[in-house]
Amino acid sequence: MIAILSPAKTLDFETPIPEGLEPTVPQFLDQSSQLVEILRTKSPEDLSELMGISEKLSTLNHQRFQDWQTPFTPANAKSAILAFKGDVYVGLQAETFTLEQLRYSQDHLRIISGLHGILRPLDLIQAYRLEMGTDLQNPKGKNLYKFWGEQLTEQLLQDLDKDPNPALINLASNEYSSVLQLKSFPHPIISPVFHDEKNGKYKMISFFAKKARGLMARYLLENEITTTEDLQGFNLEGYSYHPESSTEEKPVFRRPENWK
Repeated sequence: MIAILSPAKTLDFETPIPEGLEPTVPQFLDQSSQLVEILRTKSPEDLSELMGISEKLSTLNHQRFQDWQTPFTPANAKSAILAFKGDVYVGLQAETFTLEQLRYSQDHLRIISGLHGILRPLDLIQAYRLEMGTDLQNPKGKNLYKFWGEQLTEQLLQDLDKDPNPALINLASNEYSSVLQLKSFPHPIISPVFHDEKNGKYKMISFFAKKARGLMARYLLENEITTTEDLQGFNLEGYSYHPESSTEEKPVFRRPENWK
């Protein structure tokens, strides 16, 4: 069983990684280098227009692409699961994992990335910003979906072939999961849905749902969940399985307004 997450714009390259952790190198680093070479030709103004970001952010990311260098080492990069710090990763709280849990995550979690394609949790990354939905012209087409093509799906299938219970737990946003060819995926795909109560009605609230995806990933890793049925036991921070609203492919988890 492998869960997939989206990356985050917020990054932490200040906090040191735990002693004894052995980082790995991204599997698609050559392709990432090709994208960086394209992005290095862009001015801050170009990046601002391309990414829809402010002048301050475009200047920051222009410099990041200029500074990007290989080989990746613990001296100039950091493991992805500890570097990303957005809402999803607030729920994941990977900084509290033991070394054993971090190593376990290497086989059971993947992060979909616009720049890196697929990241294993311990894969080293340098600071960057490149969303999967960016319309970056490249030798393979007009956007990153064209650039990555089928190779990410193929890699994910190779990873799942090593798993005795091959199933994909989709905790990524549509922007990122859409790069995968999931319609023809040969293994079960489970896409959990998270609803919060507001004014007596349950609905998906983006901020809470992002954090809940991280919480679900944490639950999977901490409990070493191996079957899709065991997902129904997810109970972190007030959420519980709601069978009446669920399907096999989309289990629904609800949290009441007064859960605390």
